[in-house]
Amino acid sequence: MNQLAAKKPSRQAGSPKKWAVLGGGMLGMTIAHRLSQQGHDVTLIEGRSNLGGLADAWQIGDVTWDRHYHVTLLSDLYVRELWKELGVESEMDWVETRTGFYTDGQLYSMSNTLEFLKFPPLSLIDKFRLGGTIFWASKVKNWKKLEQVPVADWLTKLSGKRTFQKMWLPLLRAKLGECWRDTSAAFIWATIARMYAARRSGLKKEMFGYVRGGYDRVLSAFESKLNANDVRVQCETSVKQIHSTPEGKVIVETQHGDEVFDRVVSTLPSPALSSALPALNAQQKALHDGIRYHGIICASVVLKNAISSYYVTNITDSGVPFTAVIEMTALVDPEQLGGNHLIYLPKYVTPDDEAFNKSDAEIEDEFVTALDRMYPHFSKDDVLAFRVSRVRHVFALPTLGYSERVPPVETNVANVFAVNSSHIVNGTLNVNESVKLANDFVEQFGNKPAAVVRERSLQPA
Repeated sequence: MNQLAAKKPSRQAGSPKKWAVLGGGMLGMTIAHRLSQQGHDVTLIEGRSNLGGLADAWQIGDVTWDRHYHVTLLSDLYVRELWKELGVESEMDWVETRTGFYTDGQLYSMSNTLEFLKFPPLSLIDKFRLGGTIFWASKVKNWKKLEQVPVADWLTKLSGKRTFQKMWLPLLRAKLGECWRDTSAAFIWATIARMYAARRSGLKKEMFGYVRGGYDRVLSAFESKLNANDVRVQCETSVKQIHSTPEGKVIVETQHGDEVFDRVVSTLPSPALSSALPALNAQQKALHDGIRYHGIICASVVLKNAISSYYVTNITDSGVPFTAVIEMTALVDPEQLGGNHLIYLPKYVTPDDEAFNKSDAEIEDEFVTALDRMYPHFSKDDVLAFRVSRVRHVFALPTLGYSERVPPVETNVANVFAVNSSHIVNGTLNVNESVKLANDFVEQFGNKPAAVVRERSLQPA
């Protein structure tokens, strides 16, 4: 389980506190919302010009939609409960989607059992072993044990060398780059477990949901809810440093000046918190600095015509510059985008990857050329708009023994807390996990008695 209590936040006895929530992504917004429900005075501080973080929306040509691709599963109960509170769950559409595989220069459908059995790159024995691996993983309960096993060793043992080389390794490289070598089997277990949970919660089909209007609609409703609860939202406000006082108060220093709070919770990536909190002791600083993050370069492409009928096309061929093709309008009604079609082309990379230095024009030429090679019916003239998102710190790599090295939520600095995607230790990064993390944090720490610092010299250096 998470190190946080898995309960829905509730109003508890205790005096209201003045809280600062640093970071206006879905995690920070949900924490601010839950703290305000407990009666606290909350300020939400975000460095960018808008809220949403990785789940924000932007404009691509004439289309406004999500900056990165997101779906809701039937099993995403924390998100669905939050959507109810925001008044948008009734605006959801649920769609059965299809999955494709691009391998050996060919596009194959892998959307049902019969198509899986016909899949040419694997023998019948390979397919049974692959199916058995997925089924076995869905039944595993002791995820912590899998943290001690390299993902390659576990998958090779269950699926065989050929299936690992032909299927698993390209997919691991697509998501993790060469960092797959240091990743534990818990990563693939968490991915499989989420998909199986979705099927157990409803029809035995791959049903994905989205709110009409996308996250632009969700964030508009969320901001209205925060305003209604008197949460002060400060965008374009970058945090420079966080300091404590001898009385146990916390000073947040920004480019607009200093403000004093009773408590501060940072949802910033661990490297950012480590830099902003100079009083973090050596042990906790080492934990935050030791988190290995993965980043993403993700292109949003608006097209005149559909490129395929698959929501996700997994790519196993080397030489393709992106890791998958996400056909958003295989899920979302094209009428939501003015009759146009939208695809995402993600490339997962380390934060220091040289691809971050490429211009939009270079990435567009590289990606569109690859599409032209993959899809015979595709024409470069179909591209109406192309826009690139770059994020260096997206998710923490689930390395061997990861949960033993997660930084504590309660820092050594009195009344300063840290909770971010690195605290997802038995799941994969998605909006549902972020909402759960926020709920758990507020339930455990929202009304905890404040720490008192008697003398500044007692604060660990």
